[in-house]
Amino acid sequence: MRDNERGMFRMWYASGDTFEPNVLCYAESADGIHWQRSPLNPIFIHGDEGEWDEDRVGGCEVHQLPDGSFVMFYIGYSDIHTARIGYAISPDGVRGWKRAQANPIVQPTPAAWDERACYKPSVCFDKENNRWLLWYNGRNDLHEFIGLAIHEGAELEE
Repeated sequence: MRDNERGMFRMWYASGDTFEPNVLCYAESADGIHWQRSPLNPIFIHGDEGEWDEDRVGGCEVHQLPDGSFVMFYIGYSDIHTARIGYAISPDGVRGWKRAQANPIVQPTPAAWDERACYKPSVCFDKENNRWLLWYNGRNDLHEFIGLAIHEGAELEE
């Protein structure tokens, strides 16, 4: 993401072990080529025991909101095979991430095309129709597909 006020590029990324990442991190760059990792990394980790994202987090996408805060849509894993999508909000995009009470916002549907996992969110805000569009990968035991979830209105619950 380009931050024109600060003249910097901002990047949020997943990091961790093999197979699937474990945590979310942050880096900045003045030129988009040379990146400086944040000393605060990781900036976002798994949820508490018993939560839907208790095993690990990964695959995030971050957007700046009209009030200047940031929303991060991310994958939360309850175990290595079961993934859901949620979001968190931060005042500066690095510190103080607060998970939404509405989480998870996209989750597996029993006996459906996405019954095992919902992950890899790609999100945009459709200004013309005042809604969030969230495309995601859904997986059952054999195949992977792409789905779309729609949230009407610009407001996101904290």
